Amino acid sequence: MHINLHKALLLLAAIATSMAINASTDEIKESYISPTRIVWMSDNSGEFIKGADNLLKLFCGQVAVADPVSTELRSTDNHTASILLDFGKEIHGGIEISSAIRDIQKQVKIHLCFGESVTEALSSVADGKNPYNATNEHSLRDFDAFMPWLGSVRFGNTGFRFVRIDLLDTDMTYTLRHIRAIARERDIPYLGSFECSDKRLNEIWQTGAYTVKLNMQEYLWDGIKRDRLVWAGDMNPEVMAINTVFGANEVVNKSLDFSVDDTPLPGWMNGMCPYSLWWLINQWQVYLYQGNKEYLEKNHEYIKGLVKQISKSIKPDGTEALYGGTRFLDWPTSENPEVIHSGLQGLTVLAMNAAAEIGKSLGDKELEELAKGDLKRLRKVKVDGYGNSQAISMKVLAGISQDEKKDVQKLLDNGVEAFSTFFGYYMLEAIAKGGKYEEGMEMISKYWGAMLDLGATTFWEELVYTDALKAGRIDEIVPEGKFDIHAHTGKYCYIGLRHSLCHGWSAGPTIWLTRHVLGIYPTEPGCKTLVVEPHLGNLEYAKGTFPTPYGVVTVSHTKNKDGKVISKIDSPKQITVILK
Repeated sequence: MHINLHKALLLLAAIATSMAINASTDEIKESYISPTRIVWMSDNSGEFIKGADNLLKLFCGQVAVADPVSTELRSTDNHTASILLDFGKEIHGGIEISSAIRDIQKQVKIHLCFGESVTEALSSVADGKNPYNATNEHSLRDFDAFMPWLGSVRFGNTGFRFVRIDLLDTDMTYTLRHIRAIARERDIPYLGSFECSDKRLNEIWQTGAYTVKLNMQEYLWDGIKRDRLVWAGDMNPEVMAINTVFGANEVVNKSLDFSVDDTPLPGWMNGMCPYSLWWLINQWQVYLYQGNKEYLEKNHEYIKGLVKQISKSIKPDGTEALYGGTRFLDWPTSENPEVIHSGLQGLTVLAMNAAAEIGKSLGDKELEELAKGDLKRLRKVKVDGYGNSQAISMKVLAGISQDEKKDVQKLLDNGVEAFSTFFGYYMLEAIAKGGKYEEGMEMISKYWGAMLDLGATTFWEELVYTDALKAGRIDEIVPEGKFDIHAHTGKYCYIGLRHSLCHGWSAGPTIWLTRHVLGIYPTEPGCKTLVVEPHLGNLEYAKGTFPTPYGVVTVSHTKNKDGKVISKIDSPKQITVILK
């Protein structure tokens, strides 16, 4: 067959270009992690499990005929050999199991159970009898599988830290060479950083950043075990954390675009009217931090149509009337329509303020004036916060509080007992707006620190603080008399072990500590102008980095003997820095 050489070369060039493009945008990296400890075994006598400690040794990944290192599992009709492994931290991905050589050339039936906690890894899938058990709805975490005579097989695609393996076959001894986790996350550097004289705050900052990074998969997910979905409202803390820690990343724009493609107007994103408002806020915050005008212009038509839709949902007197979708702030307030209305009034102000800024940036006078006109009406409406921290925080942040000092004090009085991992971020922002920075740091240490105290390596979908005070750790078998915080908490979609222990919306402290302790925030799109306004409170020092489109900004704040804060700032020449 005759082949046109010129056409063939063009075809090869096109394929190479395509491969290069795909390689540059696919930043997902896989790495192997060996178990760090054996949490539990069904047998400690050596009768049914031998050589278990070999699973903790490093493994090159290649099985061999003469390999002397292995673990033997033997099950009988009366005993199932089981072992529970800890990989040391929350991971997104799966595991690779390697079989060593054995006498009988036959496949082996096993059972695998993944868990974000020890309790979950020791449980079974919900069967209708126990509503607190986890499910296989969003990812498979509990299933039977088969292993070959000699070789390695991969299993799982979920969020986990612990894995239990059971030998189901009872007519053979299974020779297990190794089990290692396959961690799957974006291969991107932590451009932002934070360090201060309080080690607990440092760990909280880093844990929030890691939590968001794990949820930066092909799209920006809510959780890596459950809710592996794009939620336009839940994304807001994640978007802000990415701006703070990683800088511009394709996963943000890709996920914002997905929400548009999934929601032709006049629909509401995710079937929830406030989530379209959060999407609008996200658009502005991405532009403010990244300055990608081409991306903003791409969404111009949709933004304008959405703003007109929101405008029609505002009554002549300025009262929000968002209907046609679910009215929602967060789960703890979902059964209180008065609180939801109060919070949505504030959220609508924040959304239309974002719309006005976008209109100004795009030179769209019609859009800008429409949003400003609605803002005037919205701000005239007085809403009651009903003593609720979610509603109060929205009032304060929107600038519609009749007595900001009193409202901020109410947030402090309600304390962390009123926090949720999602809306806690906005409560902290409202507290900062009232100038209560030291109190904010104390609340972060208390509420998010409680998860660390219970063994968390990522932050959770929800936490009731009073439950944490009586709970056992998630990385241990919960002792008798201790509360099992994973198995016996939760409502709505996050009952019991269905509860996600790696949820991106919980990263608020990471954003807050950079914004208010390091004091870094942009006032001009693309971070062309940055304000540095540190608030150290009782801290002796704070230092860190902040990503911008022009490079990383480095700051260092230290108190001298007189208590005065001395700041050092190193920034790219394209950026104007205003030190306050």
